[in-house]
Amino acid sequence: MSGVVAGPDGELRCPWGLATEDYIAYHDTEWGRPVHGDDELYERLCLEAFQSGLSWLTILRKREGFRAAFAGFEIGKVAEFGEADVARLLADEGIIRNRMKIEATLANARTLAGWGAGELDALIWSHAPEARKKAPKTTEDVPAVTAESTALAKALKKAGIRFVGPTTAYALMQACGLVNDHLAHCTSRETA
Repeated sequence: MSGVVAGPDGELRCPWGLATEDYIAYHDTEWGRPVHGDDELYERLCLEAFQSGLSWLTILRKREGFRAAFAGFEIGKVAEFGEADVARLLADEGIIRNRMKIEATLANARTLAGWGAGELDALIWSHAPEARKKAPKTTEDVPAVTAESTALAKALKKAGIRFVGPTTAYALMQACGLVNDHLAHCTSRETA
């Protein structure tokens, strides 16, 4: 089924949001709601990059481990991580132990540490598209990539940010509320 589905509480939700309790909580309280702040957006950017090729559920279930391993995703602190931290992170079972993704996370923090306060927030939000006139009715109506996500990925790459392509950029836009892809009649659509 690709349209809204009634959950255990009778509320209509996007079908992916009912797969597990983790997804219900994420769907109902986070996904599609505006996120601002450089550290907050850096966290989401990192988590979306770690998710690449994996299930989002894997990331959700390891999110607290990621936060502990990466100093709460405080850009300034992560920017100071060195080779000993890379070795520590590669041994940390609480996160995804992918060297390329870990090194990109650290490199991105070093890049962002040189930016002024609010610059990451401004860059990401400058790519928010105009609101759609109609809500998507089914999951098939939700794109994986848009012109805006492609432009955001290019802008981030040009600025020195690694491991973010157009699909990851669109997932970031969905997660952080730049777009509202809750389906028509989804209980969370109006609150996102």
